[in-house]
Amino acid sequence: MSEIEKSEQKTLSAQEADVSHNPQSTIHNPQSRSIARSAGIVGIAVMGSRILGLVREQVFATFFGAGFAMDAFIIAFRIPNLLRDLFAEGALSAAFVSTFSQTITKRGEQAAWRLANLVNNALVVVVSLIVLAGIIFAPQIVNLLLEPGKYQADAAIAATTYNLAVTMTRIMFPFLLMVSLAAVAMGVLNTKDRFGVPASASTMFNVGSILGGLFCAYLFAPEYILAVISGQPANAAGAAQAIVGMAIGTLAGGVMQWLIQVPSLRSVGYRWQPILSFRDEGMRQVMRLMAPAIIGSAALQINVFVNTKFASGLGEGPVSWLSYAFRLIYLPIGIFGVAISTATLPAASRAAAKDNLDEFRHTLASSLRLTLLLTIPSAVGLIVLSRPIVALIFQHGLFDSLDTEQTAVALRYNAVGLTAYSAVRVLAPAFYALKETRIPMLASVISIVTNYLVAWLSVEHFGIGHRGLALSISAVAIVNFALLFFFMRRRLNGMESRGLFITFAKVLLASSLMGAVCWFASRQIETFLGTESLLVRLMNVGASVALGIALFYIAASLLKVRELNQMTAAFQRKFGARFRRK
Repeated sequence: MSEIEKSEQKTLSAQEADVSHNPQSTIHNPQSRSIARSAGIVGIAVMGSRILGLVREQVFATFFGAGFAMDAFIIAFRIPNLLRDLFAEGALSAAFVSTFSQTITKRGEQAAWRLANLVNNALVVVVSLIVLAGIIFAPQIVNLLLEPGKYQADAAIAATTYNLAVTMTRIMFPFLLMVSLAAVAMGVLNTKDRFGVPASASTMFNVGSILGGLFCAYLFAPEYILAVISGQPANAAGAAQAIVGMAIGTLAGGVMQWLIQVPSLRSVGYRWQPILSFRDEGMRQVMRLMAPAIIGSAALQINVFVNTKFASGLGEGPVSWLSYAFRLIYLPIGIFGVAISTATLPAASRAAAKDNLDEFRHTLASSLRLTLLLTIPSAVGLIVLSRPIVALIFQHGLFDSLDTEQTAVALRYNAVGLTAYSAVRVLAPAFYALKETRIPMLASVISIVTNYLVAWLSVEHFGIGHRGLALSISAVAIVNFALLFFFMRRRLNGMESRGLFITFAKVLLASSLMGAVCWFASRQIETFLGTESLLVRLMNVGASVALGIALFYIAASLLKVRELNQMTAAFQRKFGARFRRK
């Protein structure tokens, strides 16, 4: 080891010792406070979006249950949604934010605005071609996801599902162009420290999907919609017509997600220019980062894609059960994992641009500790309260008690990997900020192979059905996180590991205590009040969650989890200042 490396290692050891023995050091660090504050802004905005996302899923569950129409919609939306996650929250976002931040730091705003225009215009050209190909080859795309021969003993339902999926794939593919443009807008605004509006943009997607979808569904199948609302029998033909209306609403939501950010773009100084060049150095850097980053960011959605293929061979229902369960998992991932990642990436990119690895290391470690604090109790809560939560949110209309039980099973297995997946959302973009793309790509490829093997064994050999498919997603997230953390720690010569382990142990202990009490409280409420009434379900979940939050806060405070103190201090400063002004 060279003298420089020895010196860096001594500095790192001193930092880790300080972080481990001085709980207040993180609280007073300006960078940590900035990330916590920005993550809080994003988290609040994303919370509104995710709650509306749950409302959107409630609408689907109420009107379509877990039947063939819902399966067809999920299959049709899978490819555009996969590409959306890669572009909106994956490769494009990470590559563009890193390059845009470095361009501002080193070359100034004029060069950065030119880069934004080049990326925007290139997206319009390239993604339009992808959309056109998706529309033309929709039957082949649906064939990749659906196994009609195994899907259902009733050949007529299998054919209807296939035809519906093809039609809705063609309707929803242009959604990709809208969210790609929204991703660039989000990257620009985040780099300019504007987090609220871009984080709220997905709220507009959900608003458009719900209102526009229901309006179109009523136009196409008014008798069906009215029958479901009134509790009368609803026919399959009406379901097939109504679900097409929901697909049109989804496309309208994508348009609104982009348009809501346009005024903020202009306010920070962006002006569109008709320029296009794939030889510009900044543009080439974005493409260089994106190529392997697409693979690095694709693991989860490709795995969901593979699992949808296996689930479609299990009959009518598993595709929808897995989708509903993953929607519930996506709530804490969106509120915490994506929020922390969004707030971390610009700060980490600036530190990388200045070659300040100490600041980069501390920024990343602080973000991971915050992720542990927020996602471990969320995972435990979803595991122990899976059935009452699913019943409260989804068990209405055509979504029955069997659907509740099967979705709850999938939710429990999905929740096992919640913390790991959220941490991956923080770690993967950090590699791109360091212009290191090989490691995320390698980890992603390994996780994709792992998922396929686990899913194949679960369905074809062990016969555990959709439970094994849900568990495979969690296993992959854990493997992906372990690989990324191992290589990032080597890259930075440390990751404040002692502080991370102490936070993990304390939060896990507090969460376990919280989970035991929540489980006991929920069972007692069910024993005395039952499970059928909507009011009782609301009381069950509300009381159990409130008790769990209070107990976790007390336990974490007694265990002196410093990230909890950091968040509490940030809220006190924020809301205390507002109260004093009033």
